[in-house]
Amino acid sequence: MKLLLVGSGGREHALAWALAASPLCDTLYCAPGNAGIAQLAECVPIAAEDIGGLVRFATENAIDFVVVGPEAPLVAGLVDALDAAGIKSFGPRRAAAALEGSKGFMKDFCARHNIPTAAYGRFTDIAAARAFVTAQGAPIVVKADGLAAGKGVVVAMSEQEALDAIDMMMADKAFGSAGAELVIEEFMQGEEASFFALSDGVTAIPFGNAQDHKRVGDGDTGPNTGGMGAYSPAPIVNKAMAERIMAEIIRPTVAGMKAEGTPFTGVLYAGLMITETGPRLIEYNARFGDPECQVLMMRLKSDILPALMATGEGRLDRYDPIWHDSAALCVVMASNGYPGSYKKGTEIRGLDALADNTRLVVFHAGTARDDAGRLLANGGRVLGVTALGADLAVAQKNAYDAIAQIDWPEGFCRQDIGWRALASLKKGN
Repeated sequence: MKLLLVGSGGREHALAWALAASPLCDTLYCAPGNAGIAQLAECVPIAAEDIGGLVRFATENAIDFVVVGPEAPLVAGLVDALDAAGIKSFGPRRAAAALEGSKGFMKDFCARHNIPTAAYGRFTDIAAARAFVTAQGAPIVVKADGLAAGKGVVVAMSEQEALDAIDMMMADKAFGSAGAELVIEEFMQGEEASFFALSDGVTAIPFGNAQDHKRVGDGDTGPNTGGMGAYSPAPIVNKAMAERIMAEIIRPTVAGMKAEGTPFTGVLYAGLMITETGPRLIEYNARFGDPECQVLMMRLKSDILPALMATGEGRLDRYDPIWHDSAALCVVMASNGYPGSYKKGTEIRGLDALADNTRLVVFHAGTARDDAGRLLANGGRVLGVTALGADLAVAQKNAYDAIAQIDWPEGFCRQDIGWRALASLKKGN
């Protein structure tokens, strides 16, 4: 088969790594890709948001199947355009991708279908939003309605912090049109987890779980980022909890989307709060997470391609993924200054020495090569050092041992990825 993968980040490198290993894959293209993906696929200079360019390339090159990595082209209707051209793909159509594209849509959908989530309000008026915060008090959560690259959420521990967030999003337009409407919701107590399910529009099957670290600093301190690390499986999502998540959140969502005439096909990524009373939905994403995808792909023993194809062909009832018993842990290395301003073009050395480690993959996110072949940092989040281990502690050690061999003075990483789970497991023992 001839495949086209859309995207350029660490998630897409992990998907490329898994797709390239499939016996069904004869040729793999990636648009636009990165320096790591270029080792597995032929990269083509087409932006992930260039719907027309992607459809033309897929048509002219007789692509059999397109895998869409990031959220923006899904929300913009790439799958719809591919469908119209007769090209099969993995991912939801535009109407279904609204579960991620609009937080307000997602919250109203949950209300209609009795899916447990935080109480909320929707606002397009600054004064009304500020009045709501004053009436509700803090802590409280302020969210930009639209796509904001994972940064459009402020967990405000004081009223003033919430009011400042409203002004930042609506008055200062920090996230552009994504902040024209806000969702403001109750603060939920508990432990966060990421849960993934594949859906063919009728059937949904669990497809792994993870926990990520959003804040930039050790001990979960500092501003939110796109993700500084992740691990899988998440100890808090045991078999009983996974069954509750499927029964109370995932299956009602798939049934509700079908009933409303917008069946969801692809991967449902549920960001959850595991509370004292059970799982509650924080938000939905319509694609794999980053860096959660990296740890999921490391743990997946099955061929991923039949699973992705089954979502668009209504055959998930005949697919049962197989997972390695090992744990996986990913540590993100980022450019100094991230998530604020950072310098591009700094050289990264030392990755070649890690290439023969079968329990480790360094997934590239923001990388490029210069004319001399040097590997350069080309973004905020740059590498995802991902390791397997017999348990989470071993996986953590393997990842950090590898990082110690990477020569990149202009980069940094958190030193405690996995700390919450390891503390919980130690306490349980």
